Amino acid sequence: MESSITYFGDMWGAFTERGATVIILQVLLLMAAAIAAFFVHRYSHKKLGKRLDQEGLPLIHKLILNAGQRLALPLSGLFAVLFGRLVFRIAGFETPLLDVLVQLLVALAFIRMIVYSLRVGIAPGPALKAWEKVISTGIWAIVALHLVGWLPAVENFMEQLSIGVGESRFSLLMLVKLVVLSAFYLLLALWLSGLIERQMKESPRINISMRVGLAKISKVVLLFIAFMLALTEAGLNLASLTVFGGALGVGIGFGLQKIVSNFISGFILLGDRSIRPGDVISVGDTYGWVKQLRARYIVVRNRDGVETLIPNENLVTSDVINWSYSDRRVRVRIPVQISYNDDPEQAMAILEKAATASDRVLKTPVPVVRLMEFADSGIALELRVWLTDPEEGVGNVKSNINLAIWRGFKEAGITIPYPQRDVHLRQVPAALAD
Repeated sequence: MESSITYFGDMWGAFTERGATVIILQVLLLMAAAIAAFFVHRYSHKKLGKRLDQEGLPLIHKLILNAGQRLALPLSGLFAVLFGRLVFRIAGFETPLLDVLVQLLVALAFIRMIVYSLRVGIAPGPALKAWEKVISTGIWAIVALHLVGWLPAVENFMEQLSIGVGESRFSLLMLVKLVVLSAFYLLLALWLSGLIERQMKESPRINISMRVGLAKISKVVLLFIAFMLALTEAGLNLASLTVFGGALGVGIGFGLQKIVSNFISGFILLGDRSIRPGDVISVGDTYGWVKQLRARYIVVRNRDGVETLIPNENLVTSDVINWSYSDRRVRVRIPVQISYNDDPEQAMAILEKAATASDRVLKTPVPVVRLMEFADSGIALELRVWLTDPEEGVGNVKSNINLAIWRGFKEAGITIPYPQRDVHLRQVPAALAD
């Protein structure tokens, strides 16, 4: 409170000693700097946004352009204020307003870059982009109050706005501290967990499942520690949270049951190693390979580039076909029918030769052909080949082999029959016809 009074006392002294003209000129300069900074920010944000929309831009260029969008406003305003302060000082005038504004603009630029760096380290995409501006603005507001000397007075005022619950006392200051500290510590915890996850991915000595498991555990532990630190430093008595903890337990038992179930199922999948990143799986009508194991779901990408998010609980409670669980080799069956007028042994030899049409077909086990049955329309044959890379797709292998079979049958004069039915016409007796 005394610092704020001293600050306004100095301002009033400058006003009385130098007159109203100097203060008015500084205020006009601040308004001009704000207008100029706004237009510079708007123009640069638009131009840099167009550059960011270009495809094939290197990552370092994207980071620099994003940083430029965030620094355009404070740096343009800082340049205008510094120039005006230099002019005032050359004229022999004091610049208390401009001095404070320089500190505020420098703090804004520094805070924006720190928060942006943490956000990029956590999630380079747009996942936390919306929260970045909120967090940076909140931190800057606190720093601004401290620089102008208003922070103690604001803290005292917010401390007076409080309510009592039993033996505990909750104030507006405690709530604000809890929100700000939680945001800061959670952001820091997410950044550290992202750093640990990247280090795990680069370690060749740890298997994939263990990497994902350790990354998840470290993230949960760091988030828990961050939340507890925020509660403690905000001045909240942890013993008063027992009632809240009981209500939270009831909420988890009812409203958050599915979320908790998916979260625990994720650790079960990591523990039994039934599904790992890179595995080729089929769940219902979904077929593809596992790209990511997340806390609540897994990401399965098919050959069309479509990514399906499957809840972890579904993988634990339903049937899942893992094509690469213990052995990545899979067998592909290609059925073919030939006419009863053709030689099945000759056709089987053509099928065996057609198996070499795809380089992905394994030599061992060797491709085999089986005569399956004498069907209604023709003789049913089946070519069986083995692959070791099902994530590359099965349809392309079948297509190449079917094309080779068609060519071989055309050269040998072997026909693939149409569906056939024998129709017997019976003559109706004349007596019945009448």
